[in-house]
Amino acid sequence: MAQAPDRPMTSEEIASWLHTNPVVVRRMVAGLRNAGILSSARGHGGGWMLARPAEKITLADVTQALDEKLIPFSTEPENPRCLVERAVNDSLEGVRQEIERLLAQRLATVTLADLAARCGQNVFAHMESKNAH
Repeated sequence: MAQAPDRPMTSEEIASWLHTNPVVVRRMVAGLRNAGILSSARGHGGGWMLARPAEKITLADVTQALDEKLIPFSTEPENPRCLVERAVNDSLEGVRQEIERLLAQRLATVTLADLAARCGQNVFAHMESKNAH
């Protein structure tokens, strides 16, 4: 989307790029739209577009909009009555908070434009030719 900012993309196109189902994409874009990251163009040739320049959208913005959990563990006890589990979780809570803080800081420095540049200029053309077949 960052490489073709003026071209609306359908849920089907996005799904093919992400190797998922269009229904999954439609659920996902709701949060991105509500956060002002995506906007929709209606009618023939419509679809989803970035609502603001790719340089102004960070991975932290996207993560927050999708309400993604990036840390693979939780300190919520499965069995609150287990003293050992509570002690371990209490010990890990500070570590989890520090990891989340550091990750959020790092994600806030990476924009969609940065990712588009890393992917190269030919990604959009490659995906269009793949969808044409």
